[in-house]
Amino acid sequence: MPKAAYHIDLPVRRTSCVVFASPHSGRDYPWSFLRRTVLDELSIRSSEDAYVDRLFDCAPDFGAPLLRAGAPRAYVDLNRSAEELDPALIEGVRRSSHNPRVTSGLGVIPRVVANGRAIYRGKLDLAEAQRRIDGVWRPYHAELARQLAVAHETHGQAVLIDCHSMPHEAVDGIARAGARRPQIVLGDRFGASAAPDIVDRIEAAFAAAGLTVVRNAPFAGAYVAQHYGRPSRHQHVVQIEIDRAIYMDERSVRPNADFHAFRRVLRGIVAEVAALGGGGHSSLPLAAE
Repeated sequence: MPKAAYHIDLPVRRTSCVVFASPHSGRDYPWSFLRRTVLDELSIRSSEDAYVDRLFDCAPDFGAPLLRAGAPRAYVDLNRSAEELDPALIEGVRRSSHNPRVTSGLGVIPRVVANGRAIYRGKLDLAEAQRRIDGVWRPYHAELARQLAVAHETHGQAVLIDCHSMPHEAVDGIARAGARRPQIVLGDRFGASAAPDIVDRIEAAFAAAGLTVVRNAPFAGAYVAQHYGRPSRHQHVVQIEIDRAIYMDERSVRPNADFHAFRRVLRGIVAEVAALGGGGHSSLPLAAE
């Protein structure tokens, strides 16, 4: 097991209804796991949202908590349902209704990393999958639910910013000739996980910093947005995907020369987003029932 299922960075004084979370930036790879994988140390990290937790680590400075994954995505995917078990990987799991994430090898216990590269040579037993879910997935989601409940109780609503990064080529299919290439993808499940005015203001914060923003293509949000996004109950989730080429060398999985400059840009954006609901009372109109 990784040393910790999650890490929570809390503000000295909680003044925002916003919660920031980074479910795919965990990088504590257990030795027992590394012994089982057929991938090398760099390949196993290719599906990790490397350094996203560092990009958003200023959130507590602006009165908002930051929840960070301890375990890596290749070990257990915190942006999947605990029921998204892959019968092609886990012994004893029956095939159920078609789930494209599971079919592609990206269930709660992933079978592959980026570009469809297999993590293991054989299968895992169901007990091993349950150990990972019980030891990492459940504690992470219990803490996430608790932080959202605190925000809701204090401010009358909660806004979850689910922080991710994407491979540079991820937007190749939507990049238009002659237009600026999208750098940020905001996902609100086409309006199902967050009220429009909230998404508008988050997009405006990124655009004001000079970044090109699109919505819901190619990433609209997965389990976290689907499960926690309840605009009618004043609980909103916006998934953020950042082009990794802006701040890191994807091949070596290291910060690039622009990392610190981009981190400073993000600090201003985080301040704007955290201010969506500050001072103990939400500055946003509550979404209609």
